[in-house]
Amino acid sequence: MSDFFENYLDDTHRAVRANAQKFAEKEIAPHAYAWEEAGIFDRELYPRAAKAGVLGIGFPEEVGGEGGGALHTLMNIEGMMQGGSTGVTVGLGSLGIALPAIVRSENQDLIDRFVRPTLRGEMIASLAVTEPNTGSDVAGVRTRASRDGDDYIINGAKMFITSGTRADLLVTLCRTSDSPHGGLSFFAIPSNTPGVNCEAPLRKTGWWASDTASLQFDNVRVPKTNLIGSEGSGFYAVMQNFQMERLALAAYGYTTAEIAYNLAKQYAHDREAFGRPIGKFQVIRHKLVDMATQVTTAKTLAYQVAHAIDRGGMPIVEVSMAKNVCADAAMSVTYDAVQIFGGMGYMRENYVERLSRDARLLHIGGGTTEIMKEIIGKQIL
Repeated sequence: MSDFFENYLDDTHRAVRANAQKFAEKEIAPHAYAWEEAGIFDRELYPRAAKAGVLGIGFPEEVGGEGGGALHTLMNIEGMMQGGSTGVTVGLGSLGIALPAIVRSENQDLIDRFVRPTLRGEMIASLAVTEPNTGSDVAGVRTRASRDGDDYIINGAKMFITSGTRADLLVTLCRTSDSPHGGLSFFAIPSNTPGVNCEAPLRKTGWWASDTASLQFDNVRVPKTNLIGSEGSGFYAVMQNFQMERLALAAYGYTTAEIAYNLAKQYAHDREAFGRPIGKFQVIRHKLVDMATQVTTAKTLAYQVAHAIDRGGMPIVEVSMAKNVCADAAMSVTYDAVQIFGGMGYMRENYVERLSRDARLLHIGGGTTEIMKEIIGKQIL
């Protein structure tokens, strides 16, 4: 399969993947199990990731990033996942959904205050959109930002915020008017602002090393200079954000499936039962064939979507399809991988076990599978 996919890549894509894998194997792999069990990873990893050139992939060089397009972002995820922890990769990558709205606003003050330090690994940035009673229905956001002279006063709550327990910057979607779509605005809120409160980290099924927060905003005063873009532009900004977030989740999906497949294939070669490797049994061999087919199908679609984006398109339908197909592959392939490993696949120190837990969120995060189908359905019918 590797030769087939290499045809999609040029030398810059391969270099990004190789660099990310080198970093992950050196800086993440030795600590992956411990960080997963602890539910958090060392903060010092951020500046090391920035220095290694893996933190700013996909961000323009003029704002402090490493440059690169959608396919480079996929390569970065593929390489980082070789470190053995989806949670660490996701945690380091939370800036990928937090910073784009600021970058697109071209507000140099906000870029200098927040984007550059984050891309240097000096700050941690989180995107705060989801609320306790508002997930995929972004138009239902209730957190309110009310104008008070040269400031806004923000009240509300956010839920399931990646990197939220220790973020320095919270890029927060708030309601500035009652218009369902036109009344939403983004604000850059430093987490040490009085009135910002974070409860204990949420305990999740998977992605353990990625801290996840429940946040409260109690009369948080934010200067109008921290408004990202124009008032009322938040819905369009978050919709733009969703496309790359969903493509990234697709990458987590097919990479999760591919790693699980490769581990299971090696185990089927090494593990013997009844006097021969278990891979010699047709039932296992055919299972591996199905797994390989699912990986190839999912990965091909994700690569094609990334190519389309890098050529200037925004294939909304295909992004949603890719997210669903890759999530399906991750769930199915990790299930079969655990089955091939048997009892060892159920042990927490086994990467296959972690992958099987981590896969479950891919049908939920960034818009549920059901929402993806609604998006697709509205376009094709």
